[in-house]
Amino acid sequence: MDQLSGGGLHAERKRRIADNVALHETDRVPFTLLAHFWPAKLADITYQEAMYDMDKLEDATRQALRLVEPDGYAAMQLMTGVGPTLEAMDYRQLTWPGHGTDANSCFQYLDQEYMTADEYDDYLFDPTGFFMYKYLPRVAGAFKTFEYFPLLSAGAAWKIIGSVASFANPELIKGFEQLVESGKEMATVITRTVAFINEMKEEGYPIIAGGRCQAPFDIFADYMRGSKGAMLDMYRCPDKLLAAMEKSIVLQMADVGDAPKALDCPYISINLHWGLDGFMSEDQFNTFYWPQLRNVILQLIEMDLVPVVFWEGNCTSRLETIADIPPGKAIYWFEKTDLKTAKDVLGGIVCLRGNVPPSLLNTANADDVDEYCKNLIKTVGKGGGFILDGGACTPDEARVENVVAMAQSVKKYIN
Repeated sequence: MDQLSGGGLHAERKRRIADNVALHETDRVPFTLLAHFWPAKLADITYQEAMYDMDKLEDATRQALRLVEPDGYAAMQLMTGVGPTLEAMDYRQLTWPGHGTDANSCFQYLDQEYMTADEYDDYLFDPTGFFMYKYLPRVAGAFKTFEYFPLLSAGAAWKIIGSVASFANPELIKGFEQLVESGKEMATVITRTVAFINEMKEEGYPIIAGGRCQAPFDIFADYMRGSKGAMLDMYRCPDKLLAAMEKSIVLQMADVGDAPKALDCPYISINLHWGLDGFMSEDQFNTFYWPQLRNVILQLIEMDLVPVVFWEGNCTSRLETIADIPPGKAIYWFEKTDLKTAKDVLGGIVCLRGNVPPSLLNTANADDVDEYCKNLIKTVGKGGGFILDGGACTPDEARVENVVAMAQSVKKYIN
């Protein structure tokens, strides 16, 4: 470990990342780590064990951090340590290790229609009511209890007083008990994760993910209408899709909350799925995707937060368009877009992050990884505004020696 106290290392690493976000040149390129089940591979436990045993998951994550010594990391326990919570909820939008997938296979999202095309009006009229009475019971069995919840907004005075009789419904009581069990499971994960973050802070490791937002189009394509439904909606009911996306922006901003401040971490992850090359035309991107995403980015910046926009896939044709944000206020993490090209277009606008390919980390050797990282550091890292990381994240199957080579490269080569 570097010859500094934990507190000194934490401050140094945190500043190194912040300076690169501000497009300043630093002593070296920072390296960050986001990994789902790679720590489990490192610790020789199954993905299923990682999802269901917090002790093992925390030990594995400690081992990973101490091995690669990143300048920042994402506390992924909130995603990988939630097996008991998902089971208690009877959650239906995912399969996960030991529950629909193999014990050593990553969780899988189920692309289905959870909101019908004729329900846009319900969402627009009352998003909370739509979620409670229709959407949530479809995505998790524990939320079925909301079907028995009284419509409290239907009246006032004696109508409201009488409505409390609904809470004596055995089905409602049973459902609340299931929700309470789910809540206790998740509260345990959150409490332990915060304690872990504080423990690792003392060892010098800052977190680089303090919250999450989404591109408004992706909210509907990923979780509500499904990919097919969202594609059709761009043609069949574009006005309602656009109106719903605008409503979602208001709801997202209200939901950001105090977590980034409490965690002393301004970085807000925005993982993108549907606005990239090969899916949307340029006109569609400029109508249904970028204006709404840009709105989210700008509002986060106004809140003194740092959007970390993860462009999954290739978005080379979008580079000129997505340059339209304030300089030195955000991170663009590219999976497949050539970073040298991105640097030419965006170098004076946004900090770049990425993009060591998963294929290289999974199948190449350490020398190959070292050479690839050296090239990125010497070119994209020149002048600052670059964070080295995996192209998507550190893949679950990555060879340990390759991840170590990636991590150590930033200390070997000066940009």
